[in-house]
Amino acid sequence: MSVVLPVANRWFERKRIDDDITLLWEPHVIALMRCNIWHVRGRERDLVIDTGMGVCSLVEELGELLDKSVTAVATHGHDDHIGGHYEFNDLEFAEVVAHPLEAPLLQAAPLQTLDIVAGWGEEVVAMLAGSGYAMDAPYFVDALPSGYTFEQYHQQPSRVTRLIDEGDMVDTGDRAFEVLHLPGHSPGSIGLWDEDSGTLFSGDALYDGPLLDELAESNITDYCATMHRLMALPVNVVHAGHDPSFGRERLQELCRAYLDRRE
Repeated sequence: MSVVLPVANRWFERKRIDDDITLLWEPHVIALMRCNIWHVRGRERDLVIDTGMGVCSLVEELGELLDKSVTAVATHGHDDHIGGHYEFNDLEFAEVVAHPLEAPLLQAAPLQTLDIVAGWGEEVVAMLAGSGYAMDAPYFVDALPSGYTFEQYHQQPSRVTRLIDEGDMVDTGDRAFEVLHLPGHSPGSIGLWDEDSGTLFSGDALYDGPLLDELAESNITDYCATMHRLMALPVNVVHAGHDPSFGRERLQELCRAYLDRRE
C-alpha cells in the first residue's frame, strides 16, 4: 500500500544572510537530515555548497540566484548533502566538485527510499538515537510536494567534474576559498575557508548539534585532529552543514566539548 503524507505547499525555505550569502533548507525533512544549503554569490562565479535530499529541484528553487557560472560543492557524500548535485551536470558552465574519497558516493546516489529503516537499517537507526537524535519518525520527511508519490523518491547519481583536496582553491572572482580536508565524520569531509573574511563553511565537520563519529566510515582519531585544527583557525563565522551559524567562541566550546569526550 502506498504511503500517503500531507502536502507541502513549499519544499524549500530561504534566508538572506548578507549581500552574498543565502541559506536554503528543506523544512519538511527530519531534523537529522535537514541540511543547510548555501548559495554564495561571486563576481564571476557562484557557489552552491551542498544540495539537500533531492526531493524537489534545487535549481528551480534557486531561480534568479543562478545568474552566472556555478560550482556545486559537496562537503562530503552523505545522503542529506548530495541529493541535488546531479542537476548541475545539466547546466552549462557548471561544475560539481568533491573530495576524491567522497566522489564515489555522489556517483552512486546511495539513498533510494524515504523509509528510514529500509534506507539505513535498524542498527544505524539505533546508533543515531544513541547519539542524541530523535529517531521515532518512520520516514525522512513529514510531507511531500503536490503530485509527488512516496515511491518515486530515488536519489540521482551525479558526475563529479573536478576533484578537490587540501590546499586547493575554489574561486568566485572576488573571494578565494581554500579547501580544508577535515576528516573524522567521513574520510573526505572538507571545509571552505575564506581567510580574508574569517568565514568557514564547515559541512558536517563541525555544527552546533550532536556530532556523529560512529558511522561506519567515521574515525574518532581523525575527528580529534580536525577539532584541534579548527580550534587554531581564526574564524569570525562558521556556516555549518546543519543548525545555526556561530562565531569563534562557540567553535572553541564545541571543539573542546568533543575533545573532552573523546581524548
